Amino acid sequence: MELEAEFTTEPFLGEGPPPEHAELARQAALAAGLDTDFGPLGTSVRGDAEAVLAALPKIARAALTGGATKLTLQLRDTRVG
Repeated sequence: MELEAEFTTEPFLGEGPPPEHAELARQAALAAGLDTDFGPLGTSVRGDAEAVLAALPKIARAALTGGATKLTLQLRDTRVG
């Protein structure tokens, strides 16, 4: 099974470079070998279910270490529309 996880980290800082917490979460996802789409309002990662589920605590820890005060997560089985 393949999963897609979409997450946002807060606080939002407006225009300019991404906040450290967003960048650290992105780096954790990349280090886990997940396909990663980094955008201005959130990040999507995709991969084998085991890889995604194993990476989520690392992603959350990275975001919180980087100063996130909130992390919102959605998981989706890519086999279902």
